[in-house]
Amino acid sequence: MMMTAVFVIDSCKKSNPAPLNLGTLVIGTIDLNAAIAPTNVPVMPTITATFSTPVDVATATTSNITLTEDYDAVSIPLIITASGDVVTIMPTVNLANGALYKLDITAGLKASNGENVTALNRSFTTLGSFLPAGVFAYWNFDGNANDQTGVYNPAAGGITAITYVTGRNAASGQAASFNGTTSLIEIPNGDIIENSSDFSISFWIKDDTTGRRDQFVFGLAGWYGFQFEYNSNVYGTGSTSQMGQCKLAAQYSYTGGSTSQDLWLDGLGATKDNGGWQGWTFSKNLVAGGGTGVNGLLAQKWAHVVCTYDHATKIGTMYINGLQMKSQDYNLYPAPLLNATGLKYAGLAANKTFAIGFIQDKVSPTITDGWADYSVLTNNHFRGLLDDVAIYHTVLTPALITLMYNSGKP
Repeated sequence: MMMTAVFVIDSCKKSNPAPLNLGTLVIGTIDLNAAIAPTNVPVMPTITATFSTPVDVATATTSNITLTEDYDAVSIPLIITASGDVVTIMPTVNLANGALYKLDITAGLKASNGENVTALNRSFTTLGSFLPAGVFAYWNFDGNANDQTGVYNPAAGGITAITYVTGRNAASGQAASFNGTTSLIEIPNGDIIENSSDFSISFWIKDDTTGRRDQFVFGLAGWYGFQFEYNSNVYGTGSTSQMGQCKLAAQYSYTGGSTSQDLWLDGLGATKDNGGWQGWTFSKNLVAGGGTGVNGLLAQKWAHVVCTYDHATKIGTMYINGLQMKSQDYNLYPAPLLNATGLKYAGLAANKTFAIGFIQDKVSPTITDGWADYSVLTNNHFRGLLDDVAIYHTVLTPALITLMYNSGKP
């Protein structure tokens, strides 16, 4: 009896397509897949995602890949490219300093074979103390006085007697130290820094108590541009009627010209409704705490100061340590200030230097009075520490200012 063996070969059987799995997710040498989310990401990162199989280029879009700013839920604009199994994700704007971001990749991202990726999300925090996005110029003084946007750096030879010391906390890095006699940082093109309809300036300051005197912290031709100063009474040495005063003096534009005005705080609490000037809508009463000095706002310890001007509302506001201290409504002032359209430089063309450490530049000064002469060592040069000086051509909101203080305080 003959037996016949039959072998059946199924030549039509197909293997399953390779799944699309994430292999690595990095920013340079920083691993976004680590067990602990990184906190040292640069503000202009390039995110590289490598997958297990080639990616369908048509699906590597902002519909399927998003980067969200946690503090304000803003979606960051991205440039996304794909080549083979690598997807590159790049923000088109600088991220905020010291801020949390969330990266989401949805199942809409596909492999070239049609397989979907498993949706995933990762988070990271950028370097430094928290600083809202959109900064126009920013000096963090981490070993130098360069503008972190890369534009408004000191002039050649524009750094005099500055040292860099340990800052207020680990995240803040270093701070600039000023000796109270000659220390100065000279930044060219201060008119461009100032000229804006909306304006905010934020900085951290720790004064030196040795001199107990009036001090010019910085200035751009004084009030012909803008300046910040405080008097000796911030140390609590004056009477109640002469409590510590600090102010941002600035030049405001209006149709046909400009005029100066002080946004100033004395801690007495006077407003338009209780004996203060007609435009003072809010003034923090600090009498119970001993004034701006003894209660620790400015004297002898780190303080965060923010001053803003909103051209739409015509309101100037000062904040210290995250709290509103003074508001002035220029709609309630006499002309021409009630017509103010923003800040504008009105000093000499030869004196457009933003001087950090004194009221104005030491060459071709706009203010010719002897007390504003840089060469006089007793002329209220700033003595102490400065850090994270940031200028915006937008109005920082109270919520952001509070977040800046809470995340950056010592």
